[in-house]
Amino acid sequence: MACLLETPIRMSVLSEVTASSRHYVDRLFDPDPQKVLQGVIDMKNAVIGNNKQKANLIVLGAVPRLLYLLQQETSSTELKTECAVVLGSLAMGTENNVKSLLDCHIIPALLQGLLSPDLKFIEACLRCLRTIFTSPVTPEELLYTDATVIPHLMALLSRSRYTQEYICQIFSHCCKGPDHQTILFNHGAVQNIAHLLTSVSYKVRMQALKCFSVLAFENPQVSMTLVNVLVDGELLPQIFVKMLQRDKPIEMQLTSAKCLTYMCRAGAIRTDDNCIVLKTLPCLVRMCSKERLLEERVEGAETLAYLIEPDVELQRIASITDHLIAMLADYFKYPSSVSAITDIKRLDHDLKHAHELRQAAFKLYASLGANDEDIRKKIIETENMMDRIVTGLSESSVKVRLAAVRCLHSLSRSVQQLRTSFQDHAVWKPLMKVLQNAPDEILVVASSMLCNLLLEFSPSKEPILESGAVELLCGLTQSENPALRVNGIWALMNMAFQAEQKIKADILRSLSTEQLFRLLSDSDLNVLMKTLGLLRNLLSTRPTLCILANIADGTTAKELIMTNDDILQKIKYYMGHSHVKLQLAAMFCISNLIWNEEEGSQERQDKLRDMGIVDILHKLSQSPDSNLCDKAKMALQQYLA
Repeated sequence: MACLLETPIRMSVLSEVTASSRHYVDRLFDPDPQKVLQGVIDMKNAVIGNNKQKANLIVLGAVPRLLYLLQQETSSTELKTECAVVLGSLAMGTENNVKSLLDCHIIPALLQGLLSPDLKFIEACLRCLRTIFTSPVTPEELLYTDATVIPHLMALLSRSRYTQEYICQIFSHCCKGPDHQTILFNHGAVQNIAHLLTSVSYKVRMQALKCFSVLAFENPQVSMTLVNVLVDGELLPQIFVKMLQRDKPIEMQLTSAKCLTYMCRAGAIRTDDNCIVLKTLPCLVRMCSKERLLEERVEGAETLAYLIEPDVELQRIASITDHLIAMLADYFKYPSSVSAITDIKRLDHDLKHAHELRQAAFKLYASLGANDEDIRKKIIETENMMDRIVTGLSESSVKVRLAAVRCLHSLSRSVQQLRTSFQDHAVWKPLMKVLQNAPDEILVVASSMLCNLLLEFSPSKEPILESGAVELLCGLTQSENPALRVNGIWALMNMAFQAEQKIKADILRSLSTEQLFRLLSDSDLNVLMKTLGLLRNLLSTRPTLCILANIADGTTAKELIMTNDDILQKIKYYMGHSHVKLQLAAMFCISNLIWNEEEGSQERQDKLRDMGIVDILHKLSQSPDSNLCDKAKMALQQYLA
């Protein structure tokens, strides 16, 4: 029963089961081996391209019988091979078919089949395994359960062009993350697959190329190895460059560009190397043109975004290549005219996937505008750009929303844009909405952007404060995710900078001194730094706004801190920390507390002296760090004044 489909599906299919379907299964139990073989061959012909027939046969129990025949020592090699072919055909049906095959433990049976000396049977097993492993419902871990499988597959690579094609395809689909990369690398994947790039078979070359792209992704060890691999006297990067020339198939150009991109990002190829600047980057820009298919434009833009993300010079080059910034605007107008796509099936597919284009465009705009002010200006001046981003913030697709927030965050690094475009489009409104209810990955970027919108020169600061941002940010400081804690504190720190006492009091009331103390004991260094920064801003007073009367909850930030010995002890502890930045941050807090010109400074100075702060200041005034030394001397002067 384990092999059958789930009950509701089974019942609906059973109602349509025909006598002929049952007849195919019955023949698998015939005592005459020749009749069984003919039955399997007839079944093979019946299921080709017929999903209904495939489902019927699965429901009627064909799979366990086929697997039994495939594993029987008494079965002829021809019968075993035909069984593997039929199982492969069943796997090409729906995802439910694949689930049924997995429930029957098809993978161990097929892997066992690879030990056969017969090449045709091995190829049939591999073809079926390829179909199953490329299905989204198959856990890739099943390839790595038995440690003998990967070395055996490596050994089979030399058997035929089919074993090469199928095994490379299995590897590229099942290599997800560093653990899998390490296993394949340690079993000689690079050496065993490299020579396949010069195979006479296009399919083999293509699958080998895909293997290298997944092996190199974010993997310095693999990438550094690939740079030095020779194939027929030519280095691999040179082979990849040849494969991304315009006369090669688009799929090959794109995958080669990905290999070179990943090697570059992993530090194996310099960003100013000609193979990146003159070959890879222009190839990826070409993929963004509207002549390309939707999936090619998506992959091209996303790979280019990844390539240029950390490098200002590549961002500048990309921004002036083939009018890329304007070209990306077309990603939002797709499909622009229905008549342009004559293939109805293609049009239907593209309409369903148009959101992927918008996501890719946002990602690439985010990378392009990461550092350069002129590029940001060009992006924002692109037709309706801000409106498109604002619309993107409320799209149903989480991936599009995340990409739109990232794009906005990148553009928010511009002081000029924060003061103009961001204000004109009231960007803070949809952003606050995003922050109310979003998955962590969106929250991290959105809260990071909020930090920029809360800088003192941003016109958005005031309305954000009025819309309940303090409570929202204080809530983030309690998150289990350190990135969210950092952003919550950072935004509060920006909010408190040169703010009126009322805002500071609101922050302290919402945050609570208990939470402040917890943050000062946080295990994350960034959280500590930002918390001390927040304290510094809460304790500093604008020279022009010495409103030190008791307001709001009847107290000032200084009094709150001075009455909390735990927090004072924490600040004292960080003054003696081994990390200079933490010492400096703590010093700022102390300086603000003892500043002479402010009311109550004498009492605060006395209490801090009793705690041993003056002794620490004397020690720090001898510090080899000039910044720390100067701050300590300045603080000591407050005691002498």
